[in-house]
Amino acid sequence: MISEAEQFEKIPCIAYENSSEACRVLAVEVSSLIRERQASNKHAVLGLATGSTPVPFYRELIRLHKEEGLSFQNVITFNLDEYFGLEPEHRESYYRFMREQLFDHIDLPDSQINIPPGTVSREQVFQACRYYETKIEEAGGIDLQILGIGRTGHIGFNEPGSAEDSPTRMITLDKVTREDAARDFLGIDNVPRFALTMGVGTIIRARRIALMAWGENKADIVSKAVEDEVTDAISASFLQHHDNAQFLLDSGAASSLTRKRHPWLVGTVDWSDALIRRAVTWLSRELDKPVLKLLDEDYNEHGMSDLLTECGPAYQLNIRIFNELQHTISGWPGGKPDEDDRHRPERALPFPKRALIFAPEPSDELRALGGTIERLVEQGHTVDVVFLTSGNLGVGDSAAERFAEVLKELADVQGAEDWNTPVSYAGQLLDHLAAKGPFGEDNAALRSIKSLVRRSEARHALRACGLAEKHIHFLDLPFYETGRYRRFKPDDNDVSALCGILTKLEPHQIYMTGSASDPSSVAGVCYRLFQTAMTQTAKEAWQRDCWTWLYRSGEKPFASYEIDMAVPMSPGQLKAKLTALSQYTQEDESTGKRERAVAQYYDQLGLADYEAIEAFRLWKS
Repeated sequence: MISEAEQFEKIPCIAYENSSEACRVLAVEVSSLIRERQASNKHAVLGLATGSTPVPFYRELIRLHKEEGLSFQNVITFNLDEYFGLEPEHRESYYRFMREQLFDHIDLPDSQINIPPGTVSREQVFQACRYYETKIEEAGGIDLQILGIGRTGHIGFNEPGSAEDSPTRMITLDKVTREDAARDFLGIDNVPRFALTMGVGTIIRARRIALMAWGENKADIVSKAVEDEVTDAISASFLQHHDNAQFLLDSGAASSLTRKRHPWLVGTVDWSDALIRRAVTWLSRELDKPVLKLLDEDYNEHGMSDLLTECGPAYQLNIRIFNELQHTISGWPGGKPDEDDRHRPERALPFPKRALIFAPEPSDELRALGGTIERLVEQGHTVDVVFLTSGNLGVGDSAAERFAEVLKELADVQGAEDWNTPVSYAGQLLDHLAAKGPFGEDNAALRSIKSLVRRSEARHALRACGLAEKHIHFLDLPFYETGRYRRFKPDDNDVSALCGILTKLEPHQIYMTGSASDPSSVAGVCYRLFQTAMTQTAKEAWQRDCWTWLYRSGEKPFASYEIDMAVPMSPGQLKAKLTALSQYTQEDESTGKRERAVAQYYDQLGLADYEAIEAFRLWKS
């Protein structure tokens, strides 16, 4: 039965603390289904998804198979989708993904695996899709369909505009979907434009549907699919019409549900300081009024009359929240020495501070806090930037090819025998690039060259911020060097490397990102390694005087009520940041827009009007 808090949710949602807990629960359900069918000598029919979301779920199924004897001999599987035109062994095909992530590690017979055939000719697509539907029917229909949700709200590859009764078919991929896959394919030009997918109609015929979503980046689209009206612009919203669908979410993905984000709209609440600030800033934005102009009736008409009873009248409450917001703004991110710091976000002492900035991949540091780095350096603090991974997976083949060609041409100009070895090395690189093509695996030599490309870009970018080279560190965590996007397996060696740099530098300030990211992303993996490293070094003396500030790079930006420190930027400072960032050849064009958006939030709340603001949240371990 639906509770008062869940009254806006048209699809049942269960919010877990983290994705691991959610995956364990779902894996137990799958295990029970399989064993129940085994006892009846029947097949269990599973619909399976790809992408980063189900990876921890598949790992839990593998664990159940290896450690608890769960057999998949009686299971038939049907995958949601496949890129059109990719050979099964292509490194980004979903056939290969499923092999690597699940099928090669369990005892599921090959004859019981079904994946849409991406290699059929264009003329054969229609009949192949009809045959796929027939095979599902012949298996007795899907018992449990596993889903993720895309940034456009798609399930499978059912992009905006997909009909509720759509069958398995070929579809043109949305630009946003292709952009999200660009890193996997080393550039958007390499991402297929078409895919074969189960239709919405095929999916909702499953007897049970479980949709998983992780991280705050998915929070807004989850709330729209669950709480807004059904629309073909968000194919996941059609699950509102299914009588046995459920969303399994971690705390981040659940954070935009009304009961989590605006709990005062669904019942009585205990008004903590953080919740009061959230409610007042929400009301200001909702009514498009500066905080200081909110009236008693504004609060009463928007479910906050009890807040006025506790903390009102409006005039008094408005001033309180306005002052709190004002006190987050500081041009001194390392603290201002010899000043009263009671109303400043960062303490004045010690001064100067040792600031440690962790970047999961090169460019994360400048995208989110390039202006802050420059201020810390100018204000006399010791700033060290640590790149946790080399970033070589994000470097295109063309950069390595240019390096090899320049090396060969330089040898021709020099004409000396001393160049024989470099020329041979360059030739081997070019031969490997030609042999592997745009989608083949990079060998160790090629990944090494791409790492050097990123290192060079990072050094030049940070020099533009005034940082000396001795304060630039490349940790090259092993999980990244031995893995691929969405397929990382961190271990104790990664944690040890992080503990080592923390102990060596003994920072007073740390800047870290990844708290809102998908757990299997580079930033998400790095953040969880950081948490573990901080726990393991908790008894070291430096931690007693160390604050950690979270920043957002490619993640969902902080809401205004989440910001504990706002570092303003002038037009000149923003331009300098973007100039430094231009040293990276492959950069996010949204940089600058995010910082301006934060400044606009503050302006709309009635605070000073800045060109841009870099935002941070104090980490509470």
